[in-house]
Amino acid sequence: MKKFLAIFSYIFHPIFIPVYATIFYFLVANSFFYKHEIYLAFIQVLILTVLLPMSVFYLLRSLGKMKSKIPNAKEQRLPLAIYAILLLILIKYSLSIVVIPELYYYFTGTLISVVITLALVISGFNASLHTMAVSSFIVFVIGISVYYHISFINLIAFLVLCGGIVASSRLQTKVHSMSEIILGTLLGIVPQVALWFIWLLPSL
Repeated sequence: MKKFLAIFSYIFHPIFIPVYATIFYFLVANSFFYKHEIYLAFIQVLILTVLLPMSVFYLLRSLGKMKSKIPNAKEQRLPLAIYAILLLILIKYSLSIVVIPELYYYFTGTLISVVITLALVISGFNASLHTMAVSSFIVFVIGISVYYHISFINLIAFLVLCGGIVASSRLQTKVHSMSEIILGTLLGIVPQVALWFIWLLPSL
């Protein structure tokens, strides 16, 4: 059972969620873009949200800045700050609010979540990054479903189930408490829903 829960924690690791969201978006909206535009956007997301953060993580490990296998709150500060900067670069220079507004606002919401999490960590509070990432992805899928008038009920139900399993995994391994799981979930949901008032609701 522990191995099963651990697998979900790896599959839905926060570092992979933005890539999943990007793939999902272009699967839905691919007819509105040229193939080279899709490839370019995907590569930029992959580099700035996966490859560079992973490189930074291993660099910090090699420098002794992150000694524990699972980073504690104090060790999360620098990686979160660097990740926020990378997201800001992605939003400002790679994703156009005119061409790809849905992804632009998704990553803006993610940036807000990361910045708030960083502020909480500096203040001595901790939140589950796993549930934050998964919940933001679920809200994004719901938003795209409404925006394009396509029913993704089965996918949303599956993601909610996966989110529950991920939360159970974090509790089972005692990495987070229930309050940290709930806080992470709210940090993922609230910024995404708040940004609906800018890009989603006006289009309805």
